[in-house]
Amino acid sequence: MADKKSDRLPARSSDSDIQAFIAHVAKLSPRTAGAGKGRLIFALDATASREPTWDRACDIQAEMFTETAALGTLLVQLVYYRGFHEMSASPFESDAGGLLKRMTGVRCLGGRTQIGRVLAHALAETARERVNALVFVGDAFEEPIEPVCDLAGQLGLSGVPVFMFHEGHDAVAGGAFRQIATLSGGAYCRFDTASARILRDLLKAVAVFAVGGYRALEDYNRRAGRAVLSIGAPHRG
Repeated sequence: MADKKSDRLPARSSDSDIQAFIAHVAKLSPRTAGAGKGRLIFALDATASREPTWDRACDIQAEMFTETAALGTLLVQLVYYRGFHEMSASPFESDAGGLLKRMTGVRCLGGRTQIGRVLAHALAETARERVNALVFVGDAFEEPIEPVCDLAGQLGLSGVPVFMFHEGHDAVAGGAFRQIATLSGGAYCRFDTASARILRDLLKAVAVFAVGGYRALEDYNRRAGRAVLSIGAPHRG
């Protein structure tokens, strides 16, 4: 996004968006979950407007590993874009420290969004080896919507749900992010400063589901004392 953010984040939590996110995820097919091993792409907008909340993203990715450590192996690939047509993708790693080191070495730079490139990359990765989920965190959308929606639909057909986490209130971004989530079979959630804790819980729950499936998620919800994320169990014959 451009270097200047048009509005400040409000102090009020977006409860309706969070509830809508949970309702959408409840409808996801359990076939998207892992079974002791999960491959998750954690994609971030690293343009200049995201700099104030980059440290929050670093903390969240570390906690995702902590939550899944007892379940099996969480392999995370860090993907980010920034500047002029720059996009970086790390190897899939099971070491939180390694990814944290990569993230803390990133400096946010002004530039336009490259969400289409992120989705195309996820398609290429899952063609090589199954990717269980793509998580994206960003605040803007500045590219043609049609080809991006086509890529999102292809991810849906490939069984890769995209979880779109929208920082702030940009209406264009919100509309595009919702379409990407819907077409991929994923879910959308807007967050702000007041809902940062809920964002952290939701991202950890997505990671738990990717590694251990719905049973692990049910256990995570019990430990949290509430249904952080609800995904239906498979039908039994």
